[in-house]
Amino acid sequence: MIQATPDTPAAPAMNEPSFTIGIEEEYLLVDAETRGLIHEAPPTMLAECEALLEGQVTPEFLQCQIEVGTRVCATIGEARADLERLRGTVASVARSHGLRLVAASTHPFAVWGEQMRTRKERYETIEHDLQGVVRRLVICGMHVHVGLDDDALRIDLMNQMSYVLPHLLALGTSSPFWQGNHTGLKSYRISVWDEMPRTGLPEQFESHGEFQRFVDVLTRTGVIEDGTKIWWDVRPSVRFPTLEMRISDICTRLEDTMCIAALYVSWLRMLYRLRVKNQRWRRYPRMFIAENRWRAQRYGIDQGLVDFGRGTVVDYPELIEEMIELCAEDAEALGCTAEVTHARRIIERGTSAHWQVRTWRDALAAGASEQEALRTVVDMLVEETMHDIA
Repeated sequence: MIQATPDTPAAPAMNEPSFTIGIEEEYLLVDAETRGLIHEAPPTMLAECEALLEGQVTPEFLQCQIEVGTRVCATIGEARADLERLRGTVASVARSHGLRLVAASTHPFAVWGEQMRTRKERYETIEHDLQGVVRRLVICGMHVHVGLDDDALRIDLMNQMSYVLPHLLALGTSSPFWQGNHTGLKSYRISVWDEMPRTGLPEQFESHGEFQRFVDVLTRTGVIEDGTKIWWDVRPSVRFPTLEMRISDICTRLEDTMCIAALYVSWLRMLYRLRVKNQRWRRYPRMFIAENRWRAQRYGIDQGLVDFGRGTVVDYPELIEEMIELCAEDAEALGCTAEVTHARRIIERGTSAHWQVRTWRDALAAGASEQEALRTVVDMLVEETMHDIA
């Protein structure tokens, strides 16, 4: 998979990137009695969260959603501590309003047409532009920012990072249900998200200048206001000097979130090491990577992904072992070996999507009605969202 390029001039010398970490998570708010999504957020809830979290919490497009974001963190351990505090605080405030917090990318039985939009000018503009497509976005995700201070480096590593985005998606799936139906997909969120424009795998760019010209064309013609309206699976952040990974479902357990974040930052550091040695990860056509993206969306970790270097489908556990081995030096340097190797534990016990389907089937087998079984799934998600949260 790794292809040396000795005939290419070496990349210019630069200081090693900071590889700082920032994580954003979006949660669902459910009524404690009905287990359904709330339609309208309590007026005082966001204000209470903002007072406690000092700018680290924001509303989302729909009133049944809320988003948190860590500070800029030097290590995965620091990011975990901050995210644990954020989850715990929002959950506590929600509970005081008769609500519960759910970290899952879809709600088992919510109906998208019943949800109310947050009253905010930015969201009004988005709804006007995207109409019915954006109204269906009763989905939550997580975003991981990694500090890369050099513009050219961000583009180069974005091009190479695309290859393993399906691997990361498979490891954190949490959206098997949609409007009361078992979809048969591990990440139905991706199906909903892909209806939006400027989503999916990023384009390949030869330079930061080429990327900037692409953004300039869209902004100059009035198609988008700025680069924040480009919602690729990984993108150079417009607001921060980071490369932002956006493909993942939100993980129900915090420990799984940290595993994916650790794999992402460790993989980026590995790619940077290759660049310093005048090597790079081999590029493959976008359509090849899109096929793996679909397999991850459909099967999660249950089926293999295509290894295009070998020309065969490889079982997911074997692929993860290869990833762990390739970035072991980097995980150690970044102090996140335990988080990276936690991927093995996820494979053993499954992702949130597995737990949800198993809980639903067990409830049906025990005689529950379809609606009762789906409410049981919500109860499980509420409990697991707070797993190991103080």
